[in-house]
Amino acid sequence: MKRLNHVVIAILALICSATVAAGELVHQFSSPAFNGNGYSSHILTIEQLEANRKQKIKDDAKADADELERDYKSTNSYKFQNNLESRIYATLSKQISDSLFSELNDLVDDTWYDAETPFGDTVSWMRSDDRIYVIIKDSNGDTVAEFDVPVGDFAF
Repeated sequence: MKRLNHVVIAILALICSATVAAGELVHQFSSPAFNGNGYSSHILTIEQLEANRKQKIKDDAKADADELERDYKSTNSYKFQNNLESRIYATLSKQISDSLFSELNDLVDDTWYDAETPFGDTVSWMRSDDRIYVIIKDSNGDTVAEFDVPVGDFAF
């Protein structure tokens, strides 16, 4: 029996050794950064990923700033301030137009008149040659609007 076991083991060893084949081991890098194959597309992909990430960061920052601005504009104090400014400008524009277009005004032609709003903006106007000239400057002194209107049909 011992001999039979040795014979079976020997036969199995011969069968297994016949099917075993050996080859040369060759290592290749799979990254194009090391082997050079497809390197330019690899670099372009990396650049695109970096550009997308930077753009996403900028977009997220802008979205956050826009959200903060929307939140601020939805507060009652902002709405109150905006409403008050509108009413002040409306009253000021009515007073200016009344003084410009009424027959009984005390305006001297070719003379600039100024009015300053509580917010630091300046409105300047002058009547000359049947036209009214208006210049609006913000609190920094930058001209925001400049226009002229014919007096003709507006006079009472």
